Amino acid sequence: MTGPVDTAVLDDPVAASLGGRHARLARRLGGAVTYLPDVATFSAVSAGPDGAAWDDLAELLGGGAFADMFSCPILPPPDWPEVFVLEGRQMIWTGDDDPGALVPEPDPAVVELGPQHVPGMLALVERTRPGPFRARTRELGTYLGMYDAGALVAMAGERLRPPGWTEISAVCTAPEARGRGCAARLIRALVTRIVARGERPFLHVAEANTGAIALYERLGFTTRKQVTFRGFRTP
Repeated sequence: MTGPVDTAVLDDPVAASLGGRHARLARRLGGAVTYLPDVATFSAVSAGPDGAAWDDLAELLGGGAFADMFSCPILPPPDWPEVFVLEGRQMIWTGDDDPGALVPEPDPAVVELGPQHVPGMLALVERTRPGPFRARTRELGTYLGMYDAGALVAMAGERLRPPGWTEISAVCTAPEARGRGCAARLIRALVTRIVARGERPFLHVAEANTGAIALYERLGFTTRKQVTFRGFRTP
């Protein structure tokens, strides 16, 4: 990759993704947009002085529904009950842009996960809780995994895709496979693919997950900014 990299699209990556490469996976009403319910939980609203976009989102999701606003910088009206607040950080790839320098040879233990692997992916997510993951989440991008004795024991994939960027997410390893470097191998493989197609990787991580932050830093990611993840309930 050459030339300046636009990081402004990372300030609201959900809206940037749903307005671009993930438009086919979107539901939209007025100033609100959200993913199809079996793909992802995230929603976004446009800024406006009258708060009409929040009314649009409430109509789109339905009354009493969960509105996962990810790191949306705009807060809803006071009659939207808060479900959770989680402090985290956004990290961007600042490593070597040469794909060959990342993973010189393909890792034979890393396999691309397709529709036939979804039951195993959902089972691993249930055991490891890496974050929101649904039956069609794999349609957001490429997902890679590692198997042991016929069982999926580690996984990582591509999630949000604002212009010029691809988010790495759903990084998880079964308890019995930890300590083998599975997460690092999967992340390197994804970074290699993303960089090879002229994009730049980024990711999000909870601030309390210091082990993951240290791993990502070793793999060439640096913190771009602190973020606050929030979820609300529609009135």
